[in-house]
Amino acid sequence: MRSPIPGLGRVMMFLAAALASASLAIPEGWGEEGVQYGQVGTDVTLSCTGAHAGLPVQWRRAGAAALPEGSAIQQGGLVLPCTGLAAAGTYSCHSEDGGLLHAVSLQLGHLPGVPFVSCRASNYENFSCSWTSSLETFLPTRYITTYRKKSLTGEEKRRNKNGHVGPCLQDPACPGSCTIHGSEFWSSYRLNITEVNPLGSSFRLLDVTMQAIIKPDPPEGLVVEPIPLAPRRLHVSWKYPSSWPKEPHFQLRFRLQYRPVIHRSWSVVETVNLSEVITDAFAGLEHVVQVSAKDFLDAGNWSEWSTEARATPVRDPATAASEETTTDASLESLAEESSQAPNPEPINHSDSLEKVAILVSLGIFAAFVLAAILIITILVWLWVRKHGKDKTKPHNFLVAATHLKVLPKAQIL
Repeated sequence: MRSPIPGLGRVMMFLAAALASASLAIPEGWGEEGVQYGQVGTDVTLSCTGAHAGLPVQWRRAGAAALPEGSAIQQGGLVLPCTGLAAAGTYSCHSEDGGLLHAVSLQLGHLPGVPFVSCRASNYENFSCSWTSSLETFLPTRYITTYRKKSLTGEEKRRNKNGHVGPCLQDPACPGSCTIHGSEFWSSYRLNITEVNPLGSSFRLLDVTMQAIIKPDPPEGLVVEPIPLAPRRLHVSWKYPSSWPKEPHFQLRFRLQYRPVIHRSWSVVETVNLSEVITDAFAGLEHVVQVSAKDFLDAGNWSEWSTEARATPVRDPATAASEETTTDASLESLAEESSQAPNPEPINHSDSLEKVAILVSLGIFAAFVLAAILIITILVWLWVRKHGKDKTKPHNFLVAATHLKVLPKAQIL
């Protein structure tokens, strides 16, 4: 049967949560005898239990010479106006002869604030929520944690309109958090985290879905190893986090980041496998590697990065030989520099004579080369000159012949 007033079920649920919280917020529920709680900034009245009506009483404050400023005794009770945190302490009332009638410990603080709540699921079977107080109340505080599953199927809605309601279990070893076991992948949940202290209560409702809050734990067993005869390669392997269910329909994908230890920027590779080969590592340099995980269908968030693992790729034989040659050359240059230093031993003149002989030989060889070049140049010049004359002879013959033909005509004229 549907409610004639829209939203009436939701309003009733809010009221029920508030009443449940308020029922636990009264001072008597804290079971501390001889303690009275008060709100900072309000007037607080301390009663003198055991005093006879109409008889005057005296009030004292332990450890203080006088009562707080502005305090007054009315009908045997002590009224503390607009109290501050400094007014907290132990008060006692006495009869006229100084006999103790009653003592009370006054604790002052604030009403609870609305807590900050966040939820996370490390797998699809359970999820946890944690909270922090939004206000320092200076008073003892408790938390009431419940949830309601918002059913998605029509059959479940017909059977139970409000959905399944249960406690979010708190672990004393982990204060500030609670866990819901047996969660369902396709369901959404409404969390009610209520903060309660002796002055009152405040709560926050949070709607969550498993797909939005899933965040796996970091992968485990990360191992990085160099590959023999492969100077720029590293083999990386890891395992699923132990908290992730071993079921084929819940898979993870992974993100691998790596860099040389002397560099700051990371290289990132994504894969669906449990191993990967880095192909662009720097030979001979130590590398740091980490891996994180995420739901295969991209739901939720990436896990935190795993612990670091380190390894150094093998060195390239050619590069190693080149480095050895460079090292030998450096040693030779150092030896030459040391030979230029003053030597106390006698100078060997035979070395100088050998150097002079070498220089003379080089000079003679250079002279022969220059002479050969000069002879070749002269021969080329003579050849060019000879052929040049041969080409000019026909031209002179034609000129002479033409001159002879022209002479008779000139004589006739």
